[in-house]
Parts: sequence; structure tokens; C-alpha cells
Amino acid sequence: MTYSTHSIKDWILATRPWSFPASAMPVGVTILWIFSRQEEISFTFTTSSWLLGLWTLVNIILIHAAGNVWSDYFDYRKKVDTSDTYGVRTLVDGIFQPKQFLYYSLGLQTVAILGGIGLVCLTGLPLLWIGLCGILLSLCYPLLKYSALGDLVIMCCYALLPTLGTTFIITGNILPEILWIAVPVGSITVAILHINNTRDIETDRRAGIHTFAMLTGRTVAVGVYVFEVLMPYLWIIGLCLASMEPVTILLTLFSLPIAIGNVRCVLQYKQKGIESIARLDERTAQLQLVFSLLLMAGLAGSVLLHG
Repeated sequence: MTYSTHSIKDWILATRPWSFPASAMPVGVTILWIFSRQEEISFTFTTSSWLLGLWTLVNIILIHAAGNVWSDYFDYRKKVDTSDTYGVRTLVDGIFQPKQFLYYSLGLQTVAILGGIGLVCLTGLPLLWIGLCGILLSLCYPLLKYSALGDLVIMCCYALLPTLGTTFIITGNILPEILWIAVPVGSITVAILHINNTRDIETDRRAGIHTFAMLTGRTVAVGVYVFEVLMPYLWIIGLCLASMEPVTILLTLFSLPIAIGNVRCVLQYKQKGIESIARLDERTAQLQLVFSLLLMAGLAGSVLLHG
């Protein structure tokens, strides 16, 4: 199969674009958080601030896309993805050749690195170290995932590093307090990977890899998933009670029915089997998107309420 046989749509779908909210939402939440805290952090939003935020958003999506293709390449080579597994089938079904995926990932990674260098030139060296950590974790993700460290990498790459990096890009300062907001968003993002690994325990064991879900066993893994999707709501309520964030972020509670539906689904696996959680990773991604959008709306609403 040659490159010419593929449409632009094929190349886009190969990056798994439906997963991009996992990386985009932390950046979006951070931008709105900074916007809502301008007086407190002695910063004024300008047109360039929004443009830098947009640049950051595009760049992290590129890194995410490259990471998805990179991970799929190694999952195929490691025989984690086979004809009888759930999830991505692009390489398994022969739509693309492995070498194409490898070059595609490296190409996307190169564009993302160039974009990151541009941001470093505009902002400063501290961003370089954050970016290098993100790139290194992305490249090492397959190895780390196969060693039961995937959940930790996801929390770092799709919660902690993006939020800290975005605060520096826009304000010129790293604002650690953003991590209070990063935790609940990141928890649901990690749950996407965790439920995927919970579903795939048997096939991952056959491939000779190790995941956190495998180490705990499916029963405990189910409990971990329940914690990861419900804890963010308690966390948000706690932030409001402690007056650390505006009460308007309680808008996130409107996504609670989705979370409860996911919990009910995962608790039924013993009776209904693996099929009951076969698509729960996608439903968890939808939860993360809705939760984050409501959080962004709550942060924006606090600005409107206080003029």
C-alpha cells in the first residue's frame, strides 16, 4: 500500500482525533482560569494572550496526535493490538503500513517541536524544560505504558505539564495554583486509559506487557475507575467550600449524570461481561469533554458576575 492511496481523511483519522479533548481541555481550562484571575495575578489579557493560548492549544494537539500514532505503531509491533482486540484497528486491518505510521508520527512530532521552539523564543527558557519533559514522556510512553506507568504519564502529559506550561506562555510566570484545577480534569483523563486497560487485561497479558489495571486485578481496577470519575466532583465542591475557586464552577455538577451512568456501566461488567465496558473509554472521553467545558463556562461566568 502506498501513501498515494490514502485520503486526507485517512491521515486525520489515523491520529484518533476523537481523543484530542483529553489534551485540549486542560489548555482551554487554564486559559479561562487565567482570564478569571487577572486581578489576583496582576495580569491583563490582550489579543496576543489569546493568540498565544490558541498557539499552545494547536501545539499540544499536534503532540497528542504524534503520540497517538507513535503508540499505535508500537502496540502493533508488540502485538498488543491484534485482530481480536478492541480499539484501534488501523494497522491491524492493513489500512496503513507500520513504516508509514512511524514516519507520520516523527513528522507530526517535528512540526510540534518547531512550534514549541517558536513559543520558547517568544516566552522564555523555563518553557523549554516543560516542553522537553512532555516530548520525552511522549516518546517513552509505549515503554512506560508496558511497565504499568501509563496512568502516571497521562496525568503528567495531559494535566500537570500543559496547565503549568500554559500559565507560563500566557503570563510569563509558572503559577502552581493552577494544579488545583488540573487534578479533577486530569483524573477523568486518566480514567480513559485506565478503563481501556481494565477491559484489555487478558489481551495485554497475552502480549507480555504490564498495566496498572493488570497489577491490581479487574475488581480493584473497577473501584479505581469509579474513584477517578467521581472524585473530581468532590474536589470541585471542596475548592468552592474553601473559597479557592468561584462557586460558578459548580456548573460541572451538571455532568454528574454522565459520570454516574459510566459508573453503573462499569459495575455491571461481572454480570454482563467485557462487552459492557467495551466502549466505556469513549464514554469517559465524552465525560471529560463535558466536564471541562462546564468548568470553562463556570470560570468565564465568574468574570461576568463580578464585572
